This record gives sequence, structure tokens and C-alpha cells, in this order.
Amino acid sequence: MEFVIVTGLSGAGKTNALHSMEDIGFYCVDNLPPVLLETFYDLCDKSADSRMKRVAVVADARSGNMFSDLADIINKCKLSGKRFKVLFLDAKPDTLLIRYKETRRKHPLSDEFESASVEDAVSLECELMKGVKAMADYVIDTTSMNLKQLKERVATIFMGESEDTLLVTCMSFGFKYGIPLAADLIFDVRCLPNPFYVKELKPLTGLDEEVREYILKYEVTGKFLEKLLSFIDFTVPLYKAEGKSELVIGIGCTGGKHRSVTIARLINSHLIENKQKSAVYHRDIWKA
Repeated sequence: MEFVIVTGLSGAGKTNALHSMEDIGFYCVDNLPPVLLETFYDLCDKSADSRMKRVAVVADARSGNMFSDLADIINKCKLSGKRFKVLFLDAKPDTLLIRYKETRRKHPLSDEFESASVEDAVSLECELMKGVKAMADYVIDTTSMNLKQLKERVATIFMGESEDTLLVTCMSFGFKYGIPLAADLIFDVRCLPNPFYVKELKPLTGLDEEVREYILKYEVTGKFLEKLLSFIDFTVPLYKAEGKSELVIGIGCTGGKHRSVTIARLINSHLIENKQKSAVYHRDIWKA
């Protein structure tokens, strides 16, 4: 059985993530009280209905006072031998505030404060969720994502074979837009030759062959890649041995359009060639 607990910050995209999982064949339940997680898991595990063998449930702050027990319940389930994954949806507080102001929805924790302040509610939830986030197998930071990108990330994680124990996500990004919160490893490729300063290459991206050829024609790029891939080949089995479900490798250049995209694609291809489950995600490629 494949059982996924979807949780995270209010406004970070849990509902959209759940819809995406339903689209790829999961039986989905929203807003399940944490205290019922063990019981529901056992019911699904014992069920003869094939639809109950791929299940995703959302447990979050809407459960009120029961929500504070989520981390303990997840830990108890793990200790009892239940096999499941935890998907955590995250976003920067400023982004969450903007989303709440745009939708004018009430934050689940607003009643904890006399002022009903969204700012205070977001801050409290971030603090309460630290323990759960630390337990998560997958963390998706939706700060800079649109709905299409979120659906693609969810599909990438959960459409693969369940026996694949580790997914490596090669994420290109631009340092000027901030370091990705979900990255486990970050490599700076701003030391490589920059196509941005070549007139005919500036409007292109690392998805274009001309940019790839420009970056790879330099000897320093070859040496850089040799050492980087050697380090990744050494490191990935260590993360896999630790039981990690997803390893996010961040590859950053200035704007996230040329060098980081090219190198992320090369790392992804290298991993796939070596039979490692891998995906590539370009966070900032279409930004101005």
C-alpha cells in the first residue's frame, strides 16, 4: 500500500497538491483529524478494495486542538512499523500573507489571537509545524510556483515506481531570487562563462542548444562538471542508505536562465544514465 500524509502551512497549496494526487490515481481524503490517522491507515491496509491501496490524506491546522498532536502521531505510526510518506507544503511567510489577503479567507489559527491577525496566525503555524517539517519525506516550497508547476512537482514525485527509494531533483535557480528553501545541496555555477553577455545568447535559455554549446566549449566547464558529478555520485548512495526519499540539488547562477539550467540538465541526464531516479525543475527560467 502507498499511503501519503499531506500537510504543511495553510495557504501553501495542500488542496491543489491533493487534487493533483487524485488526478494520478490516489484515493484522497481532506482534513482528516490526526487522531484518526492510525485507524484510517489500518482500514486501508486491510481493505480488499484496490482503490484503497494508493491513499493520500491531508492533516493540518484545521483540526484545531487535535492538530498539536500531529508530530507525535506521525512518530508513533513510524515506530509501529506503518509504511507511509509525508509530503510537506511550504512557503515563505510573506507569500502566505499575500495569498490570504488576496483570497480574504480566514486563517485556521486566527481565533488564537484577540486581534485575529493573519500575521500572528502565520507566525504561530510556522513555529508549530517545525517538528512535522523535520519529519517530512518531501518538502515542496511553493513560494515561486504557479499551479502548473506544483502539479508537475507532485506528479514527478508520486508517478514513479514505489520501489524507487530516492528521487533526486535537480533544481536550477537564480541567486537574485533567493536560495530555494527545499534544497539539500546547493552549488554555485556563477564561476562558469556567462552566455548573458553574448548578444545573440542573452534572450535564450539553458534549454537552447546554442547556450549549452557555449558553456560546454570552455575547458573550465569540463573540469567543473567532472568534479561535481564525482561528488554527486559519491553522495547520492549515502543519502539513499540513510533512507532519504528525495534529495534536492540546487544549481544556482545569477538569474537562473542560462548556466544553472544547463548544468542542472546535465546532472539530471548523468543520474538517469546511471539508473538513478531523477527529475529536473527550473524555478526561475521564465522570470524577467
